[in-house]
Amino acid sequence: MADNTVRGRFVWHELMTPDTSGAHAFYSKVVGWKTQPFEHDPSYQMFAAGSGPIGGSVAQAAGTPHWLHYVGTPDIEATVQAAKSRGGSVTKEITSIPNGGKYAVLADPQGAAIAVYQSSQDAGKESPPKRGEFSWHELATTDWKAAVDFYSAIFGWEKMAEHDMGAMGKYVLFGSNGVQRGGMFNKPAEMPGGPGWLGYIRVKDVNDAVKRAKGARATLINGPMEVPGGDWIAQFVDPYGAMFAVHTLAADLKPAAAAAPAAAPAAPAAPAAEPAKPAAAPKAAAPKKAAAKKAPAKKSAPKKKAAKKAAKKKAAAKSAKRPARKAAKKGGRKTAKKRSGGKKKAAKKARKGK
Repeated sequence: MADNTVRGRFVWHELMTPDTSGAHAFYSKVVGWKTQPFEHDPSYQMFAAGSGPIGGSVAQAAGTPHWLHYVGTPDIEATVQAAKSRGGSVTKEITSIPNGGKYAVLADPQGAAIAVYQSSQDAGKESPPKRGEFSWHELATTDWKAAVDFYSAIFGWEKMAEHDMGAMGKYVLFGSNGVQRGGMFNKPAEMPGGPGWLGYIRVKDVNDAVKRAKGARATLINGPMEVPGGDWIAQFVDPYGAMFAVHTLAADLKPAAAAAPAAAPAAPAAPAAEPAKPAAAPKAAAPKKAAAKKAPAKKSAPKKKAAKKAAKKKAAAKSAKRPARKAAKKGGRKTAKKRSGGKKKAAKKARKGK
């Protein structure tokens, strides 16, 4: 029986890169992923977070390096047909996988690539994204209204809210089953490249991730910056040319820092959240590809008690550091002290004069 709860959930992420081994080493340093070979085809290397495999890498000799994001469907034939009938195109026809499941790669009417996957196994219960998992998915397009209509028809996504960014236009939040999954916006003329998806990986400390990414030869293109809801993000191009982003939740920051006013966005590509509750990450069976091409594996997240989870969040909040805020506070105390000292000296001189 088909699992309808998987429809519209992001279930796998695949990196197209000219250097798979270099890419695995890079992401290991930045977000802590381990490299895990697929049991049915060891040549297919997977990215494994603490909860299990979340994606894989594919060697690409030509073309622009990029991340390809897979969305689950209970009926891949119907999904592909719906995409075609609404102006989308198929760049990789439906392919059956020997060990179960099917996948296909599509392009939406504006040209952004997206993949679909039908698993032979149940998706499992959906839960919020853990650190090391993709927590937000963002589409830069040329017509967000048309994109919302297209994806609503094939994945059941709904427009959940929108933010007015002034001259940059609207930032639209989309989701399904009551869960925010990402955002869409019309890309500015000065933004390079065509329409495309950007995936955000949840990290404990955005500043630490920036430091590690730059140290591993990534190019920082935006951030770190705060977004509506109190989360923080930063966007990069990895050493081999693929764009990615990191995302720290407001809940991972100290209460005082999380309550600070949001900084004005430097670019529209930011996972705005309203409310601040994070988009939930899928807990679906990961797509398993044919041995000759791709072979992601099913991921199963470890069960954790609610109390333990709350304790970890509390500990993370206590340990988060905001040096800039501390420096400002310390500087304020020093200035106040100096002013106080100056007043005392002046009073003492005045008394002597008398």
